[in-house]
Amino acid sequence: MFQFDNSYARLPDRFFASVYPEPVEGPKLLKFNEALADELGVEADFSDPARLAAILAGNVVPPGAMPIAMAYAGHQFGNFVPQLGDGRAILLGEVVDRNGIRRDIQLKGAGPTPFSRRGDGRAALGPVLREYIVSEAMNALGLPATRALAAVATGERVFRERIEQGAVFVRVAASHVRIGTFQFFAARGDNDGVKLLADYVIERHYPELKAAENPYIELLQAVAGRQADLIARWLGVGFIHGVMNTDNMTISGETIDFGPCAFLDEYDPMKVFSSIDQMGRYAYRNQPGIGQWNIARLAECLLPLLDENEDKAVDAANAVLKTFGERFQMAWIGVFRAKIGLETEADGDGDLIQALLGLMHEGQADFTLTFRRLSDAADGRDEAFLGCFTDPGKAAEWLSAWRQRLAGETRSQEDLAAGLRAVNPAVIPRNHKVEEALAAANYGDLGFFEKLLEALESPFEERPEFAAYMQPPKPEERVTQTFCGT
Repeated sequence: MFQFDNSYARLPDRFFASVYPEPVEGPKLLKFNEALADELGVEADFSDPARLAAILAGNVVPPGAMPIAMAYAGHQFGNFVPQLGDGRAILLGEVVDRNGIRRDIQLKGAGPTPFSRRGDGRAALGPVLREYIVSEAMNALGLPATRALAAVATGERVFRERIEQGAVFVRVAASHVRIGTFQFFAARGDNDGVKLLADYVIERHYPELKAAENPYIELLQAVAGRQADLIARWLGVGFIHGVMNTDNMTISGETIDFGPCAFLDEYDPMKVFSSIDQMGRYAYRNQPGIGQWNIARLAECLLPLLDENEDKAVDAANAVLKTFGERFQMAWIGVFRAKIGLETEADGDGDLIQALLGLMHEGQADFTLTFRRLSDAADGRDEAFLGCFTDPGKAAEWLSAWRQRLAGETRSQEDLAAGLRAVNPAVIPRNHKVEEALAAANYGDLGFFEKLLEALESPFEERPEFAAYMQPPKPEERVTQTFCGT
């Protein structure tokens, strides 16, 4: 089924623990991503569904697999934990996809590992389906993210705050190396481990840096750039990760770990959904600053590689941290210029964008729908846009300023409207629709889950059959809190 070529498992033993998945009682395939399987060059035998489910649940370890749990550390809500690691995830191995890109195949919920810290190593159905939905939605929205290959019911129960159905999630990633992976070795004073890991990451993700005068400074710069760009794009779709710990930040620049994540309904820059983020550390507005803080933690790990002179190493790291803010600001204004239909740059664009966001906050406007309805205003139909605000008069004043700015653009009205529809989604994984799908699945009905996935496949299209998925929640449908699921 998989053509494995396992580079991470060839690193020294201290990078991971070899561990086999623990078999489950009654694996049953719930969802298989055939398009992704084809991209990966993975051939699934649907003529024997029991064996396919057994492989994807971890009951049968396929030929060539070298199952491991990766070691890492991490700052969790600002507090450093020197040993975390894959406590409920097992990396089966790596495949090289049809585009020549190396991808990890990982099982989440496949049983305990040496890093489980008294946990059962299992996953519940709800969090598995949530990660399937959101990771595939992020991909359809064009944001770098881990992918969903399959969801498998285990036929067993897991005990959390209540008894829940068990499941296994088959995750695909460019790799699972995190900032916390570097911290694991740095915390032990294992500079050789840090260098081995850095060389591995450069070879796998940034091979163009091998010829650089100082590839480790360039590595820090490249990771910082990818994270800055990624967070800017998160903000562009109203995404709140919810748990931006250093062990949840990938070196590849992919979005990973969707436990308590959520999307904005009405625009509120200090919005928090995660039940464990009680101080608002990872609020929507705080994500860029946290991203920079996380890069600073990576820089600390790499200091011995940046320069033999400690002062020079610190100066080099600080220079990269400064450019993170600059890179983020450029990426952010680029994202939001596109969201209001600007192709050129002009003084005052930032003020125009901030004015709209301020009106949205004041007017309790839905984030996704407001930007989507700007395309209607581009067609001369202002009513839908103005209807997003509690005070349409102020919104009309902003439209007037927007149109004055557009006078400096050369696109036709039709091209402007089409451009706006191409960057502002009609459909996102709205929190209440995700919860609706998960609640139904817990009662054995996967119909809502399937329909939501179908709606999210083409997020920039307005299709009448998915009109309900465009709408903000009614007051009684609002989701105010999300949960990690571990």
